Amino acid sequence: MIKKMPSHCGDETCSSCVIVGDYIFLAHHGGGQEKEDIVHQMRKTFESMENTLATAGATLDEVVQINLYLRDISDFRLAADVFKEYFKNGAPARMTTTTDFVGKSCLCQMDGIAYKPNH
Repeated sequence: MIKKMPSHCGDETCSSCVIVGDYIFLAHHGGGQEKEDIVHQMRKTFESMENTLATAGATLDEVVQINLYLRDISDFRLAADVFKEYFKNGAPARMTTTTDFVGKSCLCQMDGIAYKPNH
């Protein structure tokens, strides 16, 4: 069974996540663009992911893989350190890259995959 959850960003061409069996595929998430601070935006991005996961009956503890997209690679260490606040039981697998974003004030976005058996 495939379940597509409503948009989280006001774009009806993008589900917030798609649930396929025991897997939850998270779309891009961001947040906190009102402040040009990578730590603030990372925290708001994690909060956004937490909200989406909650709609699917999961938490960040079930995240097994994250893609982290940064505008500026010099923000890597500060951004990576925020993971420690949200993953107390070990971090998921992660890939990090840089890119431009549609929103000019966006410093980071993440997407990922969670595994939640029998949810």
